[in-house]
Amino acid sequence: MKRQNQSSVVEFILLGFSNFPELQEQLFGVFLVIYLVTLIGNAIIIVIISLEQSLHVPMYLFLLNLSLVNVGISAVIMPEMLVVFSSEKTSISFVSCFAQMYFLLLFGGTECFLLGAMAYDRFAAICHPLTYPMIMNKRVFINLVMFSWVSGIVVATVQTTWVFSFPFCGPNEINHLFCETLPVLELVCADTFLFEIYAFTGTLLIVMVPFLLILLSYVRILFAILKMPSTTGRQKAFSTCASHLTSVTLFYGTANMTYLQPKSGYSPETKKLMSLAYTLLTPLLNPLIYSLRNSEMKRALMKLWRRIVGLHTFRFGKPCDIWSLPD
Repeated sequence: MKRQNQSSVVEFILLGFSNFPELQEQLFGVFLVIYLVTLIGNAIIIVIISLEQSLHVPMYLFLLNLSLVNVGISAVIMPEMLVVFSSEKTSISFVSCFAQMYFLLLFGGTECFLLGAMAYDRFAAICHPLTYPMIMNKRVFINLVMFSWVSGIVVATVQTTWVFSFPFCGPNEINHLFCETLPVLELVCADTFLFEIYAFTGTLLIVMVPFLLILLSYVRILFAILKMPSTTGRQKAFSTCASHLTSVTLFYGTANMTYLQPKSGYSPETKKLMSLAYTLLTPLLNPLIYSLRNSEMKRALMKLWRRIVGLHTFRFGKPCDIWSLPD
């Protein structure tokens, strides 16, 4: 196929759940609520950690970066998805489709490595508590965060550029809710065998290598916890790890089903649902997982709330000293 045929496709059509038009309106309402709750929940975590000095430690600063990733994934996916749900067929330009795929891969790849870095942080804190400040010093923390974001950028740049270097000569209907790699690749009118080998290998490295490191970290953590003489110490250690382990299970479970499945293993509608689980459930539930199971986050949230109420009272009611409010 000649390269100039690529110019025959200047936009794509996102089909969404067009086979079930009667559900479109209800789905729009449901996903609008999910989008707003996701943004508000993650924004609260970002604000709390940014303002509360006691939370300026690696564990919570990693969580701040994770919330930024969650906001990014939702902002990339949800607005276009809501437009898809509001109509049977929605067009998206070539450039917009490129950008959506790029940032989805960027944030998804970054989250893989961030979760791995968070597991290493918990391993160092529980298995080597005396030397933890030296193991997870400021330089190491910054390097881990930078590595996570740079890795996401590299993955997104290589994969998205490669996909959109292929010729697209029609049809232009993407049987999906957004511009994900595999549905877009089905429209390519060229041999994609080499890219599929790269994509599968790259996915194994990006998804499975951090997952195996997380698994190894938690095996070591489990043995360390079981050796603790104090029941209170064991409970505190389990509580510290529970939120991260829940988030890891949710993220990697849905990501593995989405990206490491056989090419013809599921129907298009099932693939759409699995993509929704990966791109929507994790950003939606992470704020709940980390705030409801973490006493320090709950205390910081209540402290911020009392300050907001105190400021409101100072401005519109009886004056009071907001800084004298109890923690």
